Amino acid sequence: MEEIQNPQDRKKLLAAAGAAVLLAGVGGVLIGRTLSDGPAPAAAEKAEEGEQTETGETREGFVPMTAERMAASGIRTERLEAGSLGAEILAQATVTAPPDGRALLTARADGAVVRITKRLGDAVAAGETVALLESRDAAGFAAARNAASARATAARAAAARERRLFNARITARQDLEAADAVRAEAEAELQRAQTALQAAGVTGGGRYLAVRSPIAGRITEVDTQLGAYVSAGAELFNVADPRRIQIDAAVPATDAQRIRPGDRAIVELPDGGTVEAVVRSATPALNSESRTATVVLQPAGVPAGLTQGQAVRVRIVPRGGIASGIVIPEAAVQQVEGRHVVFVQAEGGFQAVPVTVGQRSGGRVEILQGLRPGLAIVTQGAFVLKSQLGASEAEH
Repeated sequence: MEEIQNPQDRKKLLAAAGAAVLLAGVGGVLIGRTLSDGPAPAAAEKAEEGEQTETGETREGFVPMTAERMAASGIRTERLEAGSLGAEILAQATVTAPPDGRALLTARADGAVVRITKRLGDAVAAGETVALLESRDAAGFAAARNAASARATAARAAAARERRLFNARITARQDLEAADAVRAEAEAELQRAQTALQAAGVTGGGRYLAVRSPIAGRITEVDTQLGAYVSAGAELFNVADPRRIQIDAAVPATDAQRIRPGDRAIVELPDGGTVEAVVRSATPALNSESRTATVVLQPAGVPAGLTQGQAVRVRIVPRGGIASGIVIPEAAVQQVEGRHVVFVQAEGGFQAVPVTVGQRSGGRVEILQGLRPGLAIVTQGAFVLKSQLGASEAEH
């Protein structure tokens, strides 16, 4: 390399080299700060939302959702099972109490209501007294029991005396046998009088008749008041156990022939939820007014959303039906950019899946393509996810 002889030129060259070194140092510091400060704010927000894949690409049709936000938004899911509109039987039903879940409390004899211990809606235990009747019949029951008790006592004493005489060979055996027969008859009469006394609910020394509940539950109806004079057999109270329920569905005769005990059923609650149930039995005759058969369903457990007297809709799936597709509620299908989609539960949220719909009937729609049994889809609150998906795409 040719040596620079001029001193002025040498000074200029050294100054230029120093400036280059200084710029390189400053650039290195800036680059180091940029790498250590982390991602840009916009990228951090997208990562927190979970809307990007590992490569940084947007996950199309995905709505992030936590369990807390699901509960707050009223979003409910349901796991898919194979079925078809032709296999499902839709019917209106009523939540009722089974025979051992309700009781009608009546007056066992004529009398006046002198005390009422329970009000409408109060809880009552099995065997608990709900009201007291002052009745002359109560005194009659008590007197009959006392008379029978006295006769039984006398007959026992006479039989014991005859046995002693017979053992002493003073009287004949036939006298002993006659005394034993009288004793047995008197004891039977005492047992009858005692049973009648207990069945009538006599209390208070033979003055009152107690109206007791045979089951535990709550008072659902009161048909009497203090001071009212009631006749024997009058209906005074209704008691029902809210933990014991069944569902009576009115099914057309042609559909009832396809239903068998043990068939699966779904009870649709007014708030959009569902409850699993099974067919317990079906009446062999039709109702004379509605011309429908009553199918009794037994729900699983004690659902909190079911109350006696409530009207619901049920879907019965006979085991002999042909399951050629998937049937879901119409509210689960949403339109996004002109396509039918269903929101399928995924890790961290829900994914909008395009589907092909078929026939519709009774608020249900048949899915021909896009879904398979076993997936958990949104059946209530799908419109909320559609709105959030539209807002997210607008931001992007």
